[in-house]
Amino acid sequence: MSQHYHYPSREEFARRLSAKSVPGGLKTAALIAALVGIGVFVMGLFTNPDRAWQALQYNWTYFATISTAGVAFAAVQRIVTARWSRPIVRFAEGFYAFVPIAFVILIAILFFSGDHIFTFRGREAAPTEEKAAYLNNSWFLIRGLFFFGAITVLQGLFVWNSVKMDVAVLPEYGAKWAAGLRAKMRAGWSGDERRELHTQHSLMGKLGVAVPMAFVIGWCFMAWDYSMTISLHFQQTMYAWIVFMTGWVNMVMLLSLLTMWWRNHLDMKDIATMDHLWDLGKLCFAFTAFVGYISFSQYLVIWYGNMPEETHFYRLRLSGVWKPVTQLIPIFGFVLPFFGLISKAAKMYLPTFVLFAVCSLIGVYLHRYIEIYPSIYGEATSLPFGLQEIGTTVGFLGLWAFSYFSFMDAFPVMRVFMMTTPFKDEVQVPVDAKTMEPLPAHE
Repeated sequence: MSQHYHYPSREEFARRLSAKSVPGGLKTAALIAALVGIGVFVMGLFTNPDRAWQALQYNWTYFATISTAGVAFAAVQRIVTARWSRPIVRFAEGFYAFVPIAFVILIAILFFSGDHIFTFRGREAAPTEEKAAYLNNSWFLIRGLFFFGAITVLQGLFVWNSVKMDVAVLPEYGAKWAAGLRAKMRAGWSGDERRELHTQHSLMGKLGVAVPMAFVIGWCFMAWDYSMTISLHFQQTMYAWIVFMTGWVNMVMLLSLLTMWWRNHLDMKDIATMDHLWDLGKLCFAFTAFVGYISFSQYLVIWYGNMPEETHFYRLRLSGVWKPVTQLIPIFGFVLPFFGLISKAAKMYLPTFVLFAVCSLIGVYLHRYIEIYPSIYGEATSLPFGLQEIGTTVGFLGLWAFSYFSFMDAFPVMRVFMMTTPFKDEVQVPVDAKTMEPLPAHE
């Protein structure tokens, strides 16, 4: 990873960041898109409630996996005490802005969608007693609220403690609507930078372990519940991994695109450098390869096993109206980004990086669609993709962008404290936050 740690002074950061707020037109366009999506969804509730809830479901899965993966990525940077990512990691922490919104949407899906999405709620009986017990409606609701609720709380605490250090040293920065939140963050700040650094770093270390664990365990259950078991007769060992790892890949792709935008908008090319984009490109390539490996390995096992309870899932998606969409998924989601980003030149030349990142985002979007819709519609005579799906997607894009840019307007867009404090390299050697004495290596 890149090893450039020479940053401007804190005063220079404050001057440059304060001069470059998020363009108002961008947030306005995002808000309009969100309202359009809400309007399409409400209209669908009266004209075709099945399609309205189903479009909401697969778009929720797509955006929720990406958003929760963003904070999990930031937590991983803390676990390994990464220094290379300090200029860009706040761009990933901003993904959290959509997570509480996603939790509210999930509550709506769980309590009000009825059997429009989940056929086991009345349209189709579970094939075994064990699966029927697992899909008991009360237990089904509790799992969703617990796992996504835990992710929301843990990630919120992690981001709060990360942001508060920058809010403390940049008291004049941020949109007026968040002034109260920033005041609460500063309330417990002692003013002793060294002690605060180690106290927060220690706390974030504990949260940094909990956040990825909640992400992985939570999405295992949610992938089974909200995607795999829509097809009641299908089980796949690596299904959950494929769901949350495709979200992880898209998170890194989207983070790369946002890093390109922020470094231009903030005029921070000397801080978020091309080496950072090269690093992100290597992560994009590596995780694309990993997702391709686990996806094909599972397909291969099911293909040569030739067991009807497993092969029917792929047979359906490789026939009829679903076949063209299914064939596009490996092309957009693996072939183009894998071979496109295999060279250093493609990672360093931004137009090609943008192209392959967008291809990956499209590929996983189609993946989410083909995970869910064929399980509901079976051998359909026409592809159920139209105004409802497109309008809902536009709404989610707008809602995600509006929440993200509102967050970035409210709080410092970079980890200024960690880049400017004279004690920044001390975190590589853990100390007791009370005594400030170095801890034994094993701790």
